Amino acid sequence: MSDSEESVQTMPVHAKRQRVSLIRHNEDSGDDTDDVSSTVSTLQDDSLCDTPSSIASRSKAKKKTKPKPKFKCSNWVKEDHKKPLFGVLFNTFAVDPLLFITVGHNRVSVYECLSDGKIKLLQAYADPCPDENYYCGAWTFDDESGQSLIAAAGLRGIIRIISPVTQTCVKHFVGHGAAVNELKVHPNDHNMLLSVSRDNTMRLWNIKMSYCVVIFGGVDGHRDEVLSADFNIDGRKLISCGMDHSLRMWRVDTDVIQQAIRDSYTYNAIKEKAPFPTYGENFPDFSTRDIHRNYVDCVRWLGDFVLSKSCENCIILWKAGSLEERSWRVKEGRVSMLHRFDYRDCDIWYMRFSLDAQQKMMALGNQVGRVFVWDIDVEDPVLAKCSVLTHNKCYSAVRQTCFSPDGETLLAVCDDGTIWRWDKL
Repeated sequence: MSDSEESVQTMPVHAKRQRVSLIRHNEDSGDDTDDVSSTVSTLQDDSLCDTPSSIASRSKAKKKTKPKPKFKCSNWVKEDHKKPLFGVLFNTFAVDPLLFITVGHNRVSVYECLSDGKIKLLQAYADPCPDENYYCGAWTFDDESGQSLIAAAGLRGIIRIISPVTQTCVKHFVGHGAAVNELKVHPNDHNMLLSVSRDNTMRLWNIKMSYCVVIFGGVDGHRDEVLSADFNIDGRKLISCGMDHSLRMWRVDTDVIQQAIRDSYTYNAIKEKAPFPTYGENFPDFSTRDIHRNYVDCVRWLGDFVLSKSCENCIILWKAGSLEERSWRVKEGRVSMLHRFDYRDCDIWYMRFSLDAQQKMMALGNQVGRVFVWDIDVEDPVLAKCSVLTHNKCYSAVRQTCFSPDGETLLAVCDDGTIWRWDKL
């Protein structure tokens, strides 16, 4: 992020929490790249957490093994600004041609992945303000024309909607009081864009009608910078995380929020002589600080489970409540920690992992240029195999990874302005 924040990355702030005892499992070492241990986490106090039997997990791990995911480095390019690239994202709304964007500095660049392994630059958008620093982006599309649109935001808190066809910024939204750290498009309504901000809140925008529909935060919201958020597969739930070490789950399918979304399509501010009445959601349905002891900078749904990452060299798989509970709302904040994916050299924050569209693989880069890829398409997370992708010219921090819609290509962007393409063997 900014120079003033670098000192924060190297000085983790620990919060009080229940101690976690780790039971390590020695997995079969297939080759020299398998240098990542696999662990299962258990809490000693059953009132806070329910966990599966580690003995059963170990017995399964010995019986069944899967080959590690294998990728080769096909190509890499370096952007001319040579500044950190914080985000990379494939266009999942139109997969032919295979397009992706990168965001960093005051630039949003559009590339095409060619079939021969090459990366082709198509166009680049430079923000009018040279001091802008984009942190995140998202793809969506226009209802009427069907043409792709790009949303981008960062340091200045302004959300830009860019048309690659006209190569112009067609809209912009101002509302956040500080930087925007992540953007997410609702899985069932491409006009609904969620922005995650340093101002401790999240905002849900109707980008077609240019209204801010809902603000998540306030009385019982995050107490510090919100770093990441994710919709579940049907868009009815939302999970967020941030610098306050907490993870919070929010309902998006409540009657009042659904009515606000419907009203945003029909409201006429000129006729009503008043701005759109943005709804404020102050109370999440679930909150916990028992998973991590430091900044939580990335979170993703995995079915009804959650994968969350902190700058503690681990990604934790967990569930709200006990494993038997079907209802996701648990007022007491009980959690079940199922598995811990360990890796190395990634103790700085704002390093984001990714899942493929089928949620069969997970990838994360570290601060010395390595990319860890796990095969999570297994019955038990203990069986997940990890491959470590390395290249002698890739030695800078990998800020984000992204899988292509078919899972055959993996991209990674780094602090030195490089983009790395890895193709599946």
